[in-house]
Amino acid sequence: MTDIERHSYDVVVIGAGGAGLRAAIEARLAGKRTAIICKSLFGKAHTVMAEGGAAAAMGNVNPNDNWQVHFRDTMRGGKFMNHWRMAELHAKEAPERIWELETYGALFDRTPEGKISQRNFGGHEYPRLAHVGDRTGLELIRTLQQKIVSLQQEDYAATGDYEANIRVFAETTITEILSTGGAVSGCFGYYRESGDFLLFEAPAVVLATGGIGKSFKVTSNSWEYTGDGHALALRSGAKLLNMEFVQFHPTGMVWPPSVKGILVTESVRGDGGVLRNADGKRFMFDYVPDVFRKQYAETEEEGDRWYTDPDNNRRPPELLPRDEVARAINAEVKAGRGSPRGGVFLDIASRRSAEFIHKRLPSMYHQFKELADVDITKEPMEVGPTCHYVMGGVEVDPDTGAATVPGLFAAGEVSGGMHGSNRLGGNSLSDLLVFGKRAGDGAASYVAGLPARPVVADDDVTAAVQTALAPFERAGGPSPYEVHAELQQTLNDLVGIIRRQPELEQAVERIAELRKRIDTVAAPPGRRYNPGWHLCLDLRNMLMVGECVARAALERQESRGGHTRDDYPGMSADWRQVNLVCTANDADEVTVAHQPLPEMPRRLQELFERSELAKYLTEAELAAFDQAASAPGGSDAGAAQAGTADGRTATGAGEAGGAEPTGTSTAATDDGAATDGGEK
Repeated sequence: MTDIERHSYDVVVIGAGGAGLRAAIEARLAGKRTAIICKSLFGKAHTVMAEGGAAAAMGNVNPNDNWQVHFRDTMRGGKFMNHWRMAELHAKEAPERIWELETYGALFDRTPEGKISQRNFGGHEYPRLAHVGDRTGLELIRTLQQKIVSLQQEDYAATGDYEANIRVFAETTITEILSTGGAVSGCFGYYRESGDFLLFEAPAVVLATGGIGKSFKVTSNSWEYTGDGHALALRSGAKLLNMEFVQFHPTGMVWPPSVKGILVTESVRGDGGVLRNADGKRFMFDYVPDVFRKQYAETEEEGDRWYTDPDNNRRPPELLPRDEVARAINAEVKAGRGSPRGGVFLDIASRRSAEFIHKRLPSMYHQFKELADVDITKEPMEVGPTCHYVMGGVEVDPDTGAATVPGLFAAGEVSGGMHGSNRLGGNSLSDLLVFGKRAGDGAASYVAGLPARPVVADDDVTAAVQTALAPFERAGGPSPYEVHAELQQTLNDLVGIIRRQPELEQAVERIAELRKRIDTVAAPPGRRYNPGWHLCLDLRNMLMVGECVARAALERQESRGGHTRDDYPGMSADWRQVNLVCTANDADEVTVAHQPLPEMPRRLQELFERSELAKYLTEAELAAFDQAASAPGGSDAGAAQAGTADGRTATGAGEAGGAEPTGTSTAATDDGAATDGGEK
């Protein structure tokens, strides 16, 4: 019989990035015994790669900023496919989560007045990203990690055991979520170093596993991002929303080949960098779509003035949302105007001093100098699109992070809905904090309300062991590395930035063929230090995720955000009302169904001008909007509940200073009333 190390916890958090650590902290503060599962070394989560900053409408640099403006920017960036409630909660609560980090010990860059500094980023109307140079994600992880250690020190003082109430299981992978009677009862996995198996008996599991980028050939994502959480959720019976929306960050390294795809932070453009083609032209002025034309400069002179006088000028088009910039770069390269190595030029050397670049972009300077022998203070960078983020993910309740399976929760990139069809830069780090906290609180509350804990079934554990060991029993099977390369090439070539029906159909067919091969991949003998075995198990997840992306992309017959169909080039108001929902059967086969997008309440619609809503809403939705506006007091009531149309009169920007505000926050509920202590 196979030996299995057994543990019992109240909450298991799978993932040790920003969302996972914040969820674990909240569950532990609620008095629940909490386990943190870290696929790599503790402190090495992919969150450290988020360089630019965390978006929060604190108004430290421009006092006009507040949560209403942030909400509006987020909905615009997501092309109105966002779950409005998630976007609202995020915009309202992000400032408090950033101030909270300061109480944990985070050291943000400061303004001359001593407030937290905030920088410009694509799609954000005002400077909004709290930052630590261009190493913000690293500071966030360091801070949350230190908070975990401080909680362990408190537990040691009280019990004599550092791990009495919160423990980190480093270099551990979860392969199955176990359920009993339709509710989560635990999870099963293995230590990557030894290959020994673990069983966690726990009534609540929080997924915080990040993204899916390693399913694609060119990606900014690290090796951990194999879609584990997405696949675990599918196999447990949960739903995935809108997996067709995959963000290709416009600026990844393109040379040398060994580092192709590594992220080049949007901060370069936020701090004044511009994009040029092989002719030296700032081509982004040719790619401003109609829906954004009013917000962006028409000339280089106006765009340059915006950096010093944003109140009287419009922002440069280099700061359009990421999906727009990535498509523009792709178009320039296809037209033969790309750089020598297949990208375009990102130039900050001719626009900012070496001292400025060293201070604001130290990681970028080091990255290009060490990896490409390019001095970005003297010459432009070559950049091109790279698979960066998936907007689709587990369907969750916005307030609690609860999935449709009792006891299962999700936060961060693995969850869906918050970012719609395209994520704005900087919204990721604040998303991790806002919804990590909510998922941790939701899991703790769920456990507290259980009359009895579900018991793990022995047969389910036996099945999990057999699945994990199966690659060792397939003598002569194909190499997992070969199959992985084929999957990556398929998604890269057929489900990339620009999509077409014949290619998507071909992708679905190839994935069906790969499924047969994945069932036969063989692992080298021995469970200790065996990355080939690890990849055999990860391939199952990457295949499911890849099929979700391909099938959803084939189903959605429009172009929106991170999903561009060459054969359906425009946005469709009818398709905006549709969430595509992926589910899986016991054979891991994926099906796609339609589900209505939750309707934004009138009080939030009032934040937008009718002319802007007309670019996204159906005729029926616009008629309902007009009817409500014409009702006695209709427009005034909406403005009173959600702030004026420009969002500058309502509260919500938070304290002007850099410290966490005192007192309890006030937030608007669905009917516009105010409640103390935030929204539940």
